[in-house]
Amino acid sequence: MSQSRDIRCRLFETSSKVWTMTFDQSKIGQVVAAQMEALEGRYGEECEIGNVCTIVEVLGPHGSDVSVRSNEARPHTTIGLLRMAEAMLLNRMGAAPRGDED
Repeated sequence: MSQSRDIRCRLFETSSKVWTMTFDQSKIGQVVAAQMEALEGRYGEECEIGNVCTIVEVLGPHGSDVSVRSNEARPHTTIGLLRMAEAMLLNRMGAAPRGDED
């Protein structure tokens, strides 16, 4: 079972107050652990992990924001990974990827 680890994050500052929020890292840890288990079950131990990209929605008093981070320094590689993920998700939902409609 994963342990919860909270991190304080500075969101923004006004003249009268600094707005901060606590991030619970256990949520990301649980998602990544489930992903790793699924990958091991699907591909076995003879494969290796290539590019890793995380997409996190951050909710707070500012509204909703999205944070993206990749271990790959080449942006075109990460953009390709994101487009591939988008196409796979749309296919699972029965929707056509953007640009494929006639």
